[in-house]
Amino acid sequence: MSKPTAAPRFDWHGRRQGRKLRVGRKRLVENLLPRISLALPPDGRPFDPRGQFQPAPRELWLEIGFGAGEHLAGQASRHRDIGFIGCEVFLNGLASALAHIDRESLTNVRLLHEDARGLLPRLPEASVQRVYLLFPDPWPKRRHRERRFTGRANLDALARVMADGAELRIASDDIGYIRWTLENTRLHPDLVWLARGPQDWRQPPADWLPTRYQEKAIRAGLNPKYLTFQRRPRG
Repeated sequence: MSKPTAAPRFDWHGRRQGRKLRVGRKRLVENLLPRISLALPPDGRPFDPRGQFQPAPRELWLEIGFGAGEHLAGQASRHRDIGFIGCEVFLNGLASALAHIDRESLTNVRLLHEDARGLLPRLPEASVQRVYLLFPDPWPKRRHRERRFTGRANLDALARVMADGAELRIASDDIGYIRWTLENTRLHPDLVWLARGPQDWRQPPADWLPTRYQEKAIRAGLNPKYLTFQRRPRG
C-alpha cells in the first residue's frame, strides 16, 4: 500500500500572527473555526468543496487573503445561496473574520488557515465563479517581486479553477502592483481585462463592499485601483 502524498507547502514571507488574541477571539478560534474550516483530504488529492456546504451552494466564490474578513462576511451575508471560501494565513485576521461570521450567523462560509497556493491545485477545474484578491501585500522592492501573487504560475492555477465567464477582481493602492498585475494578466491567454474606460479601474464595481485596507489607503490620500478580469471560454 502506497504512503499518502503530503499536500505541497509553500514558503510564506509575511506575518502569521500579530498581538495576542483577546479572550473572545481566542474562543472563536478554538470553537467556531473547527466547525467551518475547509476540510482538506489528508493525502493531498483533489476534492470538491461543494459537499462541505449544506445545502450545496449555487456557486463558489473564493477570497484570497481576506484580511480582517469584513468583505468576505459582507458578501456572504448578501449572497447566502453562494458558498464562500476564504484563505488567510494571518491568525489575527482569521479571528476577526470569525467574529463577523459569528455575528451574522453565516453558514455559507468555509475558511482555510493556509496559503491559497496550496488549495488551488486541489480544487476541481472550472469550479469557481468569482475570485477576490483585494489589497494584497504589494512587495514593492524589486528583489521581492516574485512574491507577488499575480505571477504567471498563480494566474495559471486560477484560470484552471475558474469557470468560463468567471470574474477575477483585484484591488490595490500600490501603482507598481497594479502595473505588474496588468502586465501579467493582459498577456495571459485565458484572462481578459473588462475595462472599457478610465472609470472602470478608478471606481469600484457596483456591488463593492468597503474594506479596512481601502479606507486606510483613502485616508492616506491614495487612490486605489480596481481591476476586473474574466475567464475566457475553454476551447
